Amino acid sequence: MRRTTVVVTGFALLAGGCGVASRAQDAEGPGGTQPSAGPTGPAGPVPAGLEKIYSQQPNWERCGQGNQCATINVPLDYSKPDGKTIELRARKVPARDRAGKIGTLFINPGGPGASGQQFAASAGFVLGAPLLRKFDVIGWDPRGVADSTPVRCLDAEQLDKFIEADGSPDDEAEIEALNTQAKTLADGCQQRSGELLPHVSTKDSARDIDVLRGIVGDSELYYLGMSYGTMLGATYAELFPKNVGRLVLDGAVDPSNSAQENNMAQAKGFDTALEAFAEDCAQRSCRLGSSKAEVLANVDKLITESDAKPLPGDGDREVTQALVVLGVIFPLYVKDYWPRLEDAVVDGLAGKGARLLALANEYTDRTPRGYGNNQNEAIYAVNCIDRPDLTSVAEAKADEPKYKAASPRFGSFLLWGSLPCANWPVKPVDKPHTIKATGAKPIVVVGTTRDPATPYDWAVGLAGQLDSGVLITRDGDGHTGYNEGNQCVDDAIETYLLKGTAPASDIKC
Repeated sequence: MRRTTVVVTGFALLAGGCGVASRAQDAEGPGGTQPSAGPTGPAGPVPAGLEKIYSQQPNWERCGQGNQCATINVPLDYSKPDGKTIELRARKVPARDRAGKIGTLFINPGGPGASGQQFAASAGFVLGAPLLRKFDVIGWDPRGVADSTPVRCLDAEQLDKFIEADGSPDDEAEIEALNTQAKTLADGCQQRSGELLPHVSTKDSARDIDVLRGIVGDSELYYLGMSYGTMLGATYAELFPKNVGRLVLDGAVDPSNSAQENNMAQAKGFDTALEAFAEDCAQRSCRLGSSKAEVLANVDKLITESDAKPLPGDGDREVTQALVVLGVIFPLYVKDYWPRLEDAVVDGLAGKGARLLALANEYTDRTPRGYGNNQNEAIYAVNCIDRPDLTSVAEAKADEPKYKAASPRFGSFLLWGSLPCANWPVKPVDKPHTIKATGAKPIVVVGTTRDPATPYDWAVGLAGQLDSGVLITRDGDGHTGYNEGNQCVDDAIETYLLKGTAPASDIKC
């Protein structure tokens, strides 16, 4: 089983967004480019005004066993290429076959807010051996994330309160308490990262990818993006279609969806995954029930009862309903984690919350020393600026019936999880739209039929929008499709990345 990387915060789950940028850079697009400066300069076209950025030569230093790390400078604001710069931190896993190396495969685990450096450090689990032989693999922390110039908002104690807050408020007092937490996050981000917040959009990050491509000397981009990483890859293809080499977008986000459509679809997706877990559990010697309905009823009982009566956790933190739901959702991403979900729910029904808290902590990267990185803050910084979202408490109240109709179990959590965006200090400057990437080489989109976080329909939607999109369908459970035990999927993706040969038409595995 490969290691999975997932991100959640306050139930603004892995819904990607359409990138934003200044109107000036939108108008310029990839067309404002000029040839490379020569054999000592970057490979491929260089956007006008960014020659110095593309020509930098990072100092790759040893970090970890066989890995190399470097810091790359990129403009804070691409409309001001000579202005202030920020840092991107990247990790390289060198190709094992140096003489036969194809180029650099850039990888992104999603989020938004997940660390690409950590993803690259796990390349041996994430990628198949053929790719590790033929590609340098680079994972980087996108702008605003982890070891790159980060968005900072709250301390660990404040973040605990934010994540633990009641995500399905039942009365005005609970709504006000939740909105107070949302305001605390938004105000903290503005106070600590106000200069950076307008410049952490998906489109800004996609332009960073092209800088990285040019710096490593590849004239075209080789890329594997998962979950939100598909939104990042699709946005790159929209901005730089002629620079697309081989792009795999696995666990796809549909850029034409509104934030509300994404939230409701995710709620349904988690229902679908939980139902698959319940059916599987009932077919075994399951301690939660002998039928699918009985298993689901016990999970629902745990979620409902924890609203009024939190469970004891690790001695320091109680397990609120929000943490219970996180503990239920997290194992749905990977089928191998389903036994852990059964154990945690059984314990929870017995009044013990330690296992649920441990799962929630993994989901949010909470350690005994605090939070391992800033993913719980960065996800809002990107999502709230990428596309219009919830604008007020009044709108949330008005929308709640349709969220509950979409998913009585998870709908409210997905709705109220967007409340920070209603208080966000930076307004979204883009809107949902289709991405065609006209002129790009074939782009492979991967969808899993019972994906809990990025519903299969999103992959169908993205593949259909892209002029050169081709869809690989994995019939299965869990989040994303590559390296999840389906040889048909793995062979198709690796053949494409290694040889540039995409499936001639959509395939089902």
